[in-house]
Amino acid sequence: MTSSDTVLSRLDAGVLCITLNRPDRLNAFTEEMHIALRAEFERARDDDAVRAVLLTGAGRGFCAGQDLGDRDPRKGEARDLGQTLDMFYNPTLRLMRDLKKPIVCAVNGVAAGAGANVALACDIVLAAKSAKFIQAFSKIGLVPDAGGSWTLTRMIGEARAKALTMTAEPLMAETAADWGLIWKAVDDDALIDEATALAEKLAAGPTFGLGLTKQLIHDAATNDFDAQLDRERDSQRAAGASDDYKEGVIAFLEKRAPSFSGR
Repeated sequence: MTSSDTVLSRLDAGVLCITLNRPDRLNAFTEEMHIALRAEFERARDDDAVRAVLLTGAGRGFCAGQDLGDRDPRKGEARDLGQTLDMFYNPTLRLMRDLKKPIVCAVNGVAAGAGANVALACDIVLAAKSAKFIQAFSKIGLVPDAGGSWTLTRMIGEARAKALTMTAEPLMAETAADWGLIWKAVDDDALIDEATALAEKLAAGPTFGLGLTKQLIHDAATNDFDAQLDRERDSQRAAGASDDYKEGVIAFLEKRAPSFSGR
C-alpha cells in the first residue's frame, strides 16, 4: 500500500512499515514527502490494527535531510525556514513523540541533518554498521532542528552534542551505539530482518503498557523523583486495569504464551 510515491507503507503482522522513497536523492525531504509521512503517522495513531511502526529508507541511505533544491537562494526570495519547521517537521515529530505505540527505526545508510534527527526521534533505533549520522547544519550556516538540539543534549550530553553539531563530523553507527545514541549497530545484510523481527515482537506484545512505558521514560527527563513516582503509580493503575494485564497474568498461570490485544 502506498500513500505517495515518495513514502511507501505496508501493514503486516500489526507493523506499519513506512519507507522513505526518494532513493535517487538519498530520500531527502520535499513538501509532498512531509505530507505523506505525517499521514502515515496519523494512520498509526488512529488505526487500532497498527500495533507498532517500522521506519526506514529505500536505497543506499536513510535520509539526507531537507532537499535543498527548492531552497536555492539564487531563485527569488529566501524561504522562511522557521515556517518550514512549523508546517512540516514539527507536527510530525510531535506525532511520533506522542504516539502510544512503539516506533522502530532501521537506519540503512547515511542519516544527515533533519534525517538524522527524525531517526533519533524514534523509540528504538537500529543502524547498519556502515551507516553514519551527520549533523550537517553547520555546513550551510544553520542550527540543528527536527528536535536535534534537544535529543542530542539529553542522550549524549552537552560536550558531545556541541562537537557533533558544530563540526558536522560523521558519527559511525557503532560509535553511536557505544555512546547510547542508538540501540545497536548490526551487520548491513541483517538490518531489515532484525528490525522487522523486533517491530513484530513489539506489535505482538502488551502495547497498552508499552505506550505507557514510553510516556514514563519521556516524563523522566523533566520530572523530579517524587513526581516520577506519582506518574509510575498512575500509569501502573491504568496498566493494571487493562485487558493486556489480565491476559498476561492468566497466560503466566496457565503456562502458555499470552495473546495481547493492546487494550
